[in-house]
Amino acid sequence: MSRILLIDDDEHLAAPLATYFARFDMTLDSALRPSAGLAQLRAGSYDAAILDVMLPEMDGFALCREIRKESDIPIVMLTARGEVMDRVVGLELGADDYLPKPFEPRELVARVQTILRRQRVLPVAAIAVQRRVFDGLEIDLDKRAVLRHGEVVDLTGTEFDLLALLANEPGKVFSRDDILNRLRGHEAELYTRAVDIVVSRLRKKLEPLDCIKTLRNAGYALAVGKA
Repeated sequence: MSRILLIDDDEHLAAPLATYFARFDMTLDSALRPSAGLAQLRAGSYDAAILDVMLPEMDGFALCREIRKESDIPIVMLTARGEVMDRVVGLELGADDYLPKPFEPRELVARVQTILRRQRVLPVAAIAVQRRVFDGLEIDLDKRAVLRHGEVVDLTGTEFDLLALLANEPGKVFSRDDILNRLRGHEAELYTRAVDIVVSRLRKKLEPLDCIKTLRNAGYALAVGKA
């Protein structure tokens, strides 16, 4: 059974959501304050976290940043206004998905199920070889680990899945819509700006390697020689 942590200061939200999540074989714990949520994440074993943007002590963006210093746990952010800038900032900080408030519980469950599924299965079907080795870059698809010049690179689930997708067919150009459809599935709202944000984060983490190329008006491709 998957364990999910909700960090939201709405004291009336957690109980009905927990009941609903239980219908899908998921346990939903909750915290009303970021400090309590961070303590629970450090003490427990959680499979995903749901963060509200509007929180006391620190907002959801600052909380996401703190979590990312310690963990690559999948994160869904709840944005009260649903504004594009909220989504952009959350994704830039390492969130895996977002959902505007108010929302239907079934949609939140679907978003969580999607990111959990990405963590448990390979992003590309029928991959026979579980390792991809390039010049300066090694990707272990089974362990979901990445080495850059022999050093471990900490990636979020979405960042890893994007890199694995590109590495499965080096040189092939994937459009933004291709990437969204392959990685997020049809349950999630298409948001092409999200791809640009994840690519930007991934490039920064892979520096000094310059292996993700942008083809104008076409998409992205992995351009790195095999070892």
